[in-house]
Amino acid sequence: MSQGASGLRAWLLQRATALYLAGYAVYLLLFFILTPPRDYGAWIAWIDNPLHAVGLMLFLGALLLHVWVGFRDVLLDYVPLFPLRLALLALLGFGLAACGFWALRIIMAPLLI
Repeated sequence: MSQGASGLRAWLLQRATALYLAGYAVYLLLFFILTPPRDYGAWIAWIDNPLHAVGLMLFLGALLLHVWVGFRDVLLDYVPLFPLRLALLALLGFGLAACGFWALRIIMAPLLI
């Protein structure tokens, strides 16, 4: 029963993150088509808005979670050797964590100046 619940949880996470990613991507597309930032100051003002900053950070978290669940399922299904699967999952986890911290640093850098 726990395997079924684990599969259901992964399926729900994948769908929930996909919905947020798609919705926020549409929001960003419309926002930047209708009111594109003209210079660096406009970008900083956009990110300085707490609603935009939180939305962007949630987007980053949803993206990383979406990638983790998707790749994890592929690795669990198609890599038969446990040590190799464990090493690939660890490499994926470290890589995603590094990308997440890097993106967070990029998002937060203008606010820390």
